[in-house]
Parts: sequence; C-alpha cells; structure tokens
Amino acid sequence: MTVVAKRLEELGIRLPHPAAAVANYVGFTRVGALLFVSGQLLFGPNGKVAAAHIGKLGPHSSIETVSQAARVCAINLIAQAQAAVDDLDRIAQVVRLGGFFNVGTSFDPLSQAMNGASDLMAEVFAQRGRHARSAVGVAHLPFNALVEIEAIFEVGSES
Repeated sequence: MTVVAKRLEELGIRLPHPAAAVANYVGFTRVGALLFVSGQLLFGPNGKVAAAHIGKLGPHSSIETVSQAARVCAINLIAQAQAAVDDLDRIAQVVRLGGFFNVGTSFDPLSQAMNGASDLMAEVFAQRGRHARSAVGVAHLPFNALVEIEAIFEVGSES
C-alpha cells in the first residue's frame, strides 16, 4: 500500500469514482509536470449533490457545513488526481487550490470555509499538501452547489 493510500485509509476516506464531465471539458489535463483538475462539486456516491450542500451562503450560514462541503470537493479532487496518475505518491506538490462559494448575501468567512479543503490536502499529502489558494464568492454555481474547488498538482516522475 502506498503512503498516500495508507493515509487515506487512516482518515477513513474511500475515494469515489471520479465524476464525469457534465459539459464540453475533461476532468483533468496534464501539461508537463503540472496536473490541472477541473472544478469539483459536492457529488456524493449517488452522483448527486446532497440537499445539505445546495443553496446560497449568507450571514447565518454554518462555517462547519461549508467547511465540510469544501472537504468533499477536495476528496473529489484527489479522486480525479488518482485517475490521472494512478499512484497518488507521485503527487510531488499540491500547487494551488481555487475555491468558489455560492454567496447570496454577505458571507465573510470564505477563507475559514476553504480550510476544509486545505486542511484535507495537508492531512493527506503532509508537507507536499501545503499550497497557494484563493477563495471567491460567486453569484451562482452549477446545480446550485455551495462550493466548487479546482486544483493544480505537480506530478513527479515515475518511481
């Protein structure tokens, strides 16, 4: 078992089957050592976004709920990365995460909500999981999802 696979198991995370593209794009693409993963939504095992992860964020939205939603997106990012490189130990660095949050009115703690994804990357990839990032409030996301997150990974050479 690889180091990252063991860490996922310790965290109780079973990677889902990567979500299929819902329009004219691919889930990931490689350019040299960089792996670009398309924005991942909160699709669960049934291929749908759970009701708890639909809607607009506002001043009374729960940070815990939104942070958990970002974590689900991060799990889906890792699933796409695994589909791209097969062995997640080949991920040399999580380079960047970009988070988009479905905001209806003021929701200031975007950076804390984004920690759900960032913390998971650090838990799974250790020091290689530390990354640059952005967290942006937007007017609407596909399927009215709370969160969508995209990623850039650096892939090391074959071992």
